[in-house]
Amino acid sequence: QVQLVESGGGLVQAGDSLRLSCAASGLPFSNYVVAWFRQAPGKERQFVAHISRSGDSTYYADSVKGRFAISRDNAKNTVYLQMNSLRPDDTAIYYCAARGGTRVAERAYEYDYWGQGTQVTVSS
Repeated sequence: QVQLVESGGGLVQAGDSLRLSCAASGLPFSNYVVAWFRQAPGKERQFVAHISRSGDSTYYADSVKGRFAISRDNAKNTVYLQMNSLRPDDTAIYYCAARGGTRVAERAYEYDYWGQGTQVTVSS
């Protein structure tokens, strides 16, 4: 059974940092591209970042570029999202997602597995 479990969310103030983790089980993790998405209340799920299977290639949405960093540790079956200089408009539920194969993607429907999400709230 495939499971993706996010953790590390919380309530912080604008300008603070958080590191989210996504722990995977039940799949050959190093064979999967992993992405982070987020969904704010009343809005569609939005792509945040993705990372290649080996971790040597990353890509970010313009809204988080320069502030967020995605990384992975395949030995620990875990992907991270370091979020710095957080802003109130970063408030959302953050989800990790995994897709098999080598091709990276920014659309939610292209991902096979999803976690349950972790809430990030940034106060002004």
